[in-house]
Amino acid sequence: MKLNHSTLDHLPSLVRRPDYVPSQQACGIVHLGVGAFHRAHQAVYTDAAMNAGERNWRILGVSLRTRSVHDQLIPQDGLYSVSTKSEAAPEVRVIGAIANVLVAPENPAAVVAALASAATRVVTLTVTEKAYHQSTGGGLDMNAPAVAADLSHRGPTTIYGYLAAGLRGRWRESAGGLTLLSCDNMANNGKSLARSLNDFLELYDPALADWTRHNCSFPSSMVDRIVPATTDADRRALSETSGVEDSGAVFTEPFSQWIIEDSFVESRPGWEQHGAQLVNDVAPYETAKLRMLNGAHSALAYLGLARGLSLVSEAIADPQVGRLASRLMREEAATSFNPAPGQDLRHYADELEARFSNPALPHRLIQIAMDGSQKIPQRWLDTLSARQETGRDCPAILQALASWILYVRGTSGEVDDPMRDQLARTWQSAGHTGIASALFGESGLFREHWSASETAIEHLNTHIRESAET
Repeated sequence: MKLNHSTLDHLPSLVRRPDYVPSQQACGIVHLGVGAFHRAHQAVYTDAAMNAGERNWRILGVSLRTRSVHDQLIPQDGLYSVSTKSEAAPEVRVIGAIANVLVAPENPAAVVAALASAATRVVTLTVTEKAYHQSTGGGLDMNAPAVAADLSHRGPTTIYGYLAAGLRGRWRESAGGLTLLSCDNMANNGKSLARSLNDFLELYDPALADWTRHNCSFPSSMVDRIVPATTDADRRALSETSGVEDSGAVFTEPFSQWIIEDSFVESRPGWEQHGAQLVNDVAPYETAKLRMLNGAHSALAYLGLARGLSLVSEAIADPQVGRLASRLMREEAATSFNPAPGQDLRHYADELEARFSNPALPHRLIQIAMDGSQKIPQRWLDTLSARQETGRDCPAILQALASWILYVRGTSGEVDDPMRDQLARTWQSAGHTGIASALFGESGLFREHWSASETAIEHLNTHIRESAET
């Protein structure tokens, strides 16, 4: 049965349907980056709020690059299913929260109009780290071609160009400010977005920059749910077990976490009534997630791929790789920061290992390995820097970092990374004996995040040499 509004009432009883009529609800949220993670996370919380009786919080999704999500969801009236997979039978739930999907390059004016609309009160973002166009020092890279084009008013093409145009429309029409809620895996993501957008607006329109500072908020948030890429086999299994033909289906784990800084300009859905946590300070939770979960994920990816493995569950089960990932979480990352009161990091590590081991959720290592240059500063280098300051080393992270260094050389296949060409040139000029210093030494490419000690460079060189020999 093809999923759409006309077939909702005919779905099998095992498929949970919305408790509201989606087409009767207006949009209150614009989401930039409407990929699988958003559909399995923020949209699920918003759907739960409307199931509980809240109204007019549907989401206008924006795809900043391709038509794929638009082509999946629009023929289905925006409906799609979320299947939670564990050793038990999957639970299938139809989500009605997404009202429409705009393809930004095809209709930029419609995106700007949605951002400028007074009905829009919250803008959420899951655009991945590289879409923030940050320099190695953490600020906005004004020399990035897309950023420069938007500053020349030839856009919009970046999140800053779209937000600037939308905010200008709100200012001119007295539509009020916005809450701009980043849900990307970056440290201090709200503050980072605020800083970069302000830098952009100061050059784009200084008066608009001032208006934005006084009328908009940028809460930080921490999101956590493992959402592997959906496969054709997943879709076939869904159709066979539940009778639903769903081109937009997403598959995820039962666990879900959303920690949000309580700093909103206007009203918002009651996400905290459905599992989200509203807190004054997201930082300890965010740090635990970035350094423990994401740090271990990246370690499993590069170490696992080097051993010919494909899935997270395979990597955590490998005696050598699993042991290093556990040490990274428990002995290195968990001791590199101060947790919040009541935040049990040992229990958190136990949960992570159980989640990584979930055989029903085939999370591909190659997916995690993408864009490593944008991820390792928060996932590994911050831990290395914090522990180095107190005279402690990180043998597990150093071994994982050596695997990443070898991975980005590209000898084992195509490297999907925005710094691919720069890393390749660095490899070519530095070679095996100099690459560690070229990347992490006093004058290294990543020196703003971590300047390695001589001992750490020696350990990296040893791991690189040993790996190259095998």
